[in-house]
Amino acid sequence: MIDFSQDYFSLFGLPPRYRFDPAALDAAYHALQRAVHPDRYASAGETERRMALQSSARVNEAYQALKDPVGRAQYMLSLRGIDALAETNTALPMEFLQRELERREAMDAVQSGVDRSGLAALLDTVRRDAATLEATLADRLEAQEWNAARDAVRELRFLTKVADDLEVAIAADEG
Repeated sequence: MIDFSQDYFSLFGLPPRYRFDPAALDAAYHALQRAVHPDRYASAGETERRMALQSSARVNEAYQALKDPVGRAQYMLSLRGIDALAETNTALPMEFLQRELERREAMDAVQSGVDRSGLAALLDTVRRDAATLEATLADRLEAQEWNAARDAVRELRFLTKVADDLEVAIAADEG
């Protein structure tokens, strides 16, 4: 079974950094899941079956957190006692909010005209901006600029939501 006191990085044998080899995460995840999967303990005692189920759930939880860029950054900040998405501090820079409002308006305008290429172009722009912001976030985490990293997490989460909404709009237009 696994050691529940380990942080997610240690669980997978990864360095506690934002940037790491995603293939190493995937390989460690699959190895751990093979070792702790509840099916392997089907004929074991009740305690072992319960521990296997809890271990498997913990491995899945850790994998999902580290696989997702926003989740990984949130987790890293949480290890330092920082809740990046605390409802008591949700402020984002005004220029960021203005730009995102303009994007939402552009998305609405394109959708009302059912211009698939316009939605795709907007999605490409959002993805590029998110990739740039993710690189900035990684730099801030590595420099231990926790407050700046927290702000970048909020912005990246917002951009991720915009990208998801655009993908849904494109899929709906195609369907």
